[in-house]
Amino acid sequence: MTAGEHGHRADELCETGLALYARALREGHVPQEDADAAAPCLINSGLLQPDLEDMRRLRPVAPAIALPRLLHATAEDIARQRQREARLAEALEPLIALHAAQATPTDAPANTVLVDIERINAAIARAMAASSREVLTIQPGGKRPAGILAAAFLLEQEMLSRGCRMRTLYQHTSRHDPVALSHYENLNGDVEVRTLDEVTDRLIVLDRTVAFIPANTDRTMAVEVRNPAMVAYLATTFDRLWRLATPMYPQAAQQPSLNGITPRQHAIASLLTEGLTDAAIAERLGLNIRTARVHIAKLAATLGSESRAQLGYLIAESGILKQEEGVAE
Repeated sequence: MTAGEHGHRADELCETGLALYARALREGHVPQEDADAAAPCLINSGLLQPDLEDMRRLRPVAPAIALPRLLHATAEDIARQRQREARLAEALEPLIALHAAQATPTDAPANTVLVDIERINAAIARAMAASSREVLTIQPGGKRPAGILAAAFLLEQEMLSRGCRMRTLYQHTSRHDPVALSHYENLNGDVEVRTLDEVTDRLIVLDRTVAFIPANTDRTMAVEVRNPAMVAYLATTFDRLWRLATPMYPQAAQQPSLNGITPRQHAIASLLTEGLTDAAIAERLGLNIRTARVHIAKLAATLGSESRAQLGYLIAESGILKQEEGVAE
């Protein structure tokens, strides 16, 4: 096992490694295979070294000797980083001056492509920390991962404590998600959540001055949007979806049924008339395919359909989509 496979960098120590090092100090040595299997970081950091009397064992280096070595290596890393900073500053300084001479006051702020989840999250965290008014968020899909909500909690609560407001759009599939409901119940401040059958892809808008949108399907790339016209367009899109959405928190509103057909079945009926497959319908509505098929079967049973082709005909004949338009109006 390498240090990378062990779960941390080669120059870091872990609880398993420290426990094995303490054992080596008590017993005077540990078997080579114990370190290889449990804590290769001890060898990489120089805390254990081969026993010349028995190469199958490792002896501990005294902590008083090991610590200065490790600190020296850290100091060298810092020095290298500072040298790198100096070289970058030296290389870019004349270009900064060149750009400043050519820029005009009307130049729009640039949009930035962010690569890697850590960089994306760090940029969002910085923008949230600098915000003073509101955060608008669209989150497609079904149930929210508990880990993601927990990671966002502190940033969101800090914003709310500063007097910001928070507006979030989910799909209807999140309405009965206990993890999401608990998350918002624990936040203290001006928070509202609404839901729709379908929403756009992920979107975060902060103070209507900066927005974040995905740049690929697996969310490893994003665009930090600071162009005022583009941010205004995204915020307006959110506002229009928000007015169409059904309240979920703090006061949940019941979604009305028409003639025994639920809102979810209305949404599915609309997508069926577009000729979409079960898989495509499930993806559009944030469902798994099995759940989508259950809803399709219930819709077919309600309308008395015996086949997929007949179901499309009965949807059109029943007028349920026209009824839905009348409710929306």
